[in-house]
Amino acid sequence: MNPETLKYTKDHEWVGEVDGLYAVGITDHAQELLGDITYVELPDVGTTIEVGEELAVVESVKAASDVYAPVGGTVAAINEALEDTPELVNQQPYGDGWFFKMTDINVAEFNELMDAAAYAAFVATEDEDE
Repeated sequence: MNPETLKYTKDHEWVGEVDGLYAVGITDHAQELLGDITYVELPDVGTTIEVGEELAVVESVKAASDVYAPVGGTVAAINEALEDTPELVNQQPYGDGWFFKMTDINVAEFNELMDAAAYAAFVATEDEDE
């Protein structure tokens, strides 16, 4: 996935269209904050979700963090590779480290998300507040 073409949430999730499905993961910034990822709990395929709903859990050497649905829709696929190699989230947060793919998304919610430039500005502001 090209980070420049993705949409982002204030909770550091990304979403982008891939072959008619919408892949979801956490941003490079989020994985850096978490440190070495040791476990990822993913939703069940077929789960219908609402925007903002807790959908997955990421555990790292530093903390556990919830992953929220950036848009409403239906879980169409999960990244089963993360069960055995959760470090893919650290190595390729925009590539093989994706969490799940959705279908039937709420397009209006998708269009309201931040683009790459807005997300970068948000992260810069957040870093200043620390």
